[in-house]
Amino acid sequence: MNTHLPRILALATMLALTGCIPGQKLSVHAPGTTVAAGQEIQVQPITAEMVSGKRQPVTLPAELTSFQPTAYHVSPGDTLIITVWDHPELTTPAGSQQQAITNGRQVQSDGTLFYPYAGKINVSGMTVEQVRGTLEKKLARYLKEPQIDVNVVGFGGRVSLQGAFTSTAPQDTTTVPQTLAQVVGRAGVDVANADLSGLVLTRDGRNYNIDLDAINRDGVAQDIYLKPGDRLYLPYNDRKEVYVVGEARQPQAIPFKTTDITLTQALGRAGGLNPETSKGAAVYVVRGMSDQGDPAAVYNLDATNPAAYAVASRFHLRPGDVVWIGPAGITRWNRYITQLLPFSGLIRNAAAAGNDL
Repeated sequence: MNTHLPRILALATMLALTGCIPGQKLSVHAPGTTVAAGQEIQVQPITAEMVSGKRQPVTLPAELTSFQPTAYHVSPGDTLIITVWDHPELTTPAGSQQQAITNGRQVQSDGTLFYPYAGKINVSGMTVEQVRGTLEKKLARYLKEPQIDVNVVGFGGRVSLQGAFTSTAPQDTTTVPQTLAQVVGRAGVDVANADLSGLVLTRDGRNYNIDLDAINRDGVAQDIYLKPGDRLYLPYNDRKEVYVVGEARQPQAIPFKTTDITLTQALGRAGGLNPETSKGAAVYVVRGMSDQGDPAAVYNLDATNPAAYAVASRFHLRPGDVVWIGPAGITRWNRYITQLLPFSGLIRNAAAAGNDL
């Protein structure tokens, strides 16, 4: 059996030189295509011309920016303090030592409240002035020129918060209109884990996507007024990742919380290309099909020239993109030899065992 060992080793070496050396690689076919699962995909070089387009400034949905709050309207769950001057028995029936809300009148779920001598009144949707005028008319039957003051001390309408906020406690709406920035500021953002580009405002059964990162980056002056019943959801960034694999110093999944991340940033977080094993001309971005049906694509960056990183700094990655850094030819050969030598040892052992037998 020993007589066959040199022939076997020679054949294995020949196959390695003429065939495919083990290890990951992209089979790039001319002109500029690669084959994946039997399907040809265009390989597009990342050039200055490709990334020269200007970033489009963010715009807020017109339905939100056009909403301008008017005077506060009473809603179910509100608590009103009704003051009738010179008539403390009507103003503070629970006693003057009690908290204001204890002496208040709560608007019931059907939008009505009860007040002595005025009876049951439907106040839902009224402004504070309209409630005051209605009470004056009804009490005028029993009191001479009643002087009435109405204030809202408890609010039934709220803005709900969910997701990556520091506090998700609902926030009361008030007689002073609240803006999105004010509500988010009070709630606080879990900056380390939040997806700042994915805020969703739900209003009247419709979802509006709002990119907080882009708004702050572009300095958008317009603000959004909120109204009772609005819901804010700020997602976590645990599903928003790009993946750097292959011959990087620190291959890893990289989460990001902003609108996007550039190829240069992703390579930087992965420690850059491994200078000993990587092939600078073989930096690829593999992008799968999008939810909108956009076809899969492969982009190639020739990083042998340091100026390529200036181009890469304007190439924006998307969640799910895979940045693959190919190995240099000598790296693939060294790995092949590393795998071949233990295999040749097995052949020698088998031959020795055959001779012993």
